[in-house]
Amino acid sequence: MEPCKILIIEDEQKVASFIRKGLQEQKYEVDVVFDGTIGLRKAINENFQLIILDLNLPGINGFEVCKEVRLYKSNIPILMLTALGTTKDKLEGFDAGADDYLLKPFEFKELLARIKALLKRTSFSFSQLNILKISDLQMNLDTKNVLRGGKKIDLTAKEFQLLEYFMRNKEKVIDRAKIAEDVWGIAFDSGTNVIDVYINFLRNKIDKNFDKKLIHTLIGMGYALKENG
Repeated sequence: MEPCKILIIEDEQKVASFIRKGLQEQKYEVDVVFDGTIGLRKAINENFQLIILDLNLPGINGFEVCKEVRLYKSNIPILMLTALGTTKDKLEGFDAGADDYLLKPFEFKELLARIKALLKRTSFSFSQLNILKISDLQMNLDTKNVLRGGKKIDLTAKEFQLLEYFMRNKEKVIDRAKIAEDVWGIAFDSGTNVIDVYINFLRNKIDKNFDKKLIHTLIGMGYALKENG
């Protein structure tokens, strides 16, 4: 069995080193990042089974990192580890999507107990996280296979990326500007129809030959992937 992989996003290098050493002694695999922006990128693009997240970070603060991670990975346990201990801070942390909140200074054995509880509670497994489903549409993030009603759907890399984005945000109405920013990494240009074109590409592959339509247009608001129109 592969070791459990944990990401630490913490700008205090002594604290990060202390946690990493302790977790490695417990046979966890640990990556450490000292910057919020870099940490967010790693959290989204790599597979981790738990994230330990500080709040006061250079680049992007921990609240924003947590919110963005939740857009892409709804199930990964996130433990906020911070000196910010007011009720307001805690509520903001949980509202951002944190699963647990531990104050500094802390004892390592308590941190370890929290980690074990989170991993057990979430029953985390790569097989669960790496398959996205809505209705009879299924996406396997490991094999890059997409099935609708058991039939394989062939997608280009960008079509796959766009569909994955919708599946991670299923039932949400997302406007063109947000899609452009999150999928293309650009500011939305109202003079281009590239998003509409790719939505049509997806519709032709995902919905065209099926009675139940999953991709919906909400005039003046954006698009949504949902079971009921």
